[in-house]
Amino acid sequence: MSLHTLTDEQREIHELAKRFADEQVAPHAAGWDRDHRFPRETLTALGELGLMGICVPTELGGSGSDFVSYTLVLEQISRGDAGLGTALAVHTGAGTMPIVNHGSDAQREQLVPPLAQGHELASFALTEAGSGSDAGAMLSRVECDGDEIRLTGTKQWVTNGSHAHTFTVFAKDPEAEMRPSAFVARRGAEGMQLLGEAEKLGQHSSSTVDVGFDSTPVERLGEPGSGMAIALSTLDGGRIGIAAQATGIAQAALDLAVGYAGERRAFGREIGGFGAIQQKLAEMQTEIEAARALTLRAAQLKDAGLPHTVEGAQAKLFASRVARHWTGEAIQVLGGYGYTKDFPAERYFRDAKITEIYEGTSEIQRLVIARALLGEIARGD
Repeated sequence: MSLHTLTDEQREIHELAKRFADEQVAPHAAGWDRDHRFPRETLTALGELGLMGICVPTELGGSGSDFVSYTLVLEQISRGDAGLGTALAVHTGAGTMPIVNHGSDAQREQLVPPLAQGHELASFALTEAGSGSDAGAMLSRVECDGDEIRLTGTKQWVTNGSHAHTFTVFAKDPEAEMRPSAFVARRGAEGMQLLGEAEKLGQHSSSTVDVGFDSTPVERLGEPGSGMAIALSTLDGGRIGIAAQATGIAQAALDLAVGYAGERRAFGREIGGFGAIQQKLAEMQTEIEAARALTLRAAQLKDAGLPHTVEGAQAKLFASRVARHWTGEAIQVLGGYGYTKDFPAERYFRDAKITEIYEGTSEIQRLVIARALLGEIARGD
């Protein structure tokens, strides 16, 4: 699948997101980065356009579009500002969709519409200080007393955490022989404490906090013991979203490098006239197109209800590497200017690195792919 084969609806959504990124996101991205500012009003505007619940069913307040459309929106918003793309990806894919897919009728009807319309924000709390890639090693747990469930533990690097109203959180569950279950916590609940914003290399417009829970009342999401299945299925889709984000960052770097190469003169001519620059830009565009194709393929499989775990891992592995490598090469095209904050190349470079880490590191993506190829041999069982 490519941009040339989109349906009319997908093309309209793509163009809407592209215009919004060009007009409402990119002009402000440098200021958000400099000031470490979370642009809540821009997320509200995305909600007014129906882009905060792009793949949420219409009966729950969403746009009812497909996952391909969602990845198209993520790429364009991330092209404008990667931090905003992260906020959108976690809000929709990781925070809202688990409630859509696994919540009770009451949870769906109460929680989803304000999230889908952008009135409220969602987050996803899985990682802990001692359980990143090894999510099953989490220490957070719940205690159950009749219908009352209370959660105790600390979650790390919770995206949107300082602004979220709904937290999809995972903890070990005595009702499931201490296997992890999924729960929903609400902002301001008793015993919940935000533990401060993380100082990060990039994506300064994205909120990243640790969240403490001290006997905090929560609601169960899905069946007891289904937490890992819910988390892994959420991450399967999330990895496609991060691949779209990485593609958008890389596209922004390419657009910048091409524009600069057509204007900057050296030795009596535009630097785009030199073979070394031409070859660099040609390879950059080719790999970005390949990343986009892998991403759209995985999204299309998800829309069709077909297995997409490996394809999502492939898309994320490749697109994140493309973003990290070619944002660095965009700096090289700009030379000394690329190393300054006068141009956004250095921001793209800083923002790209995390795409190789969150929603499953590149090492985990390789493991997923290798296990599909080799089965029990790769597992070492």
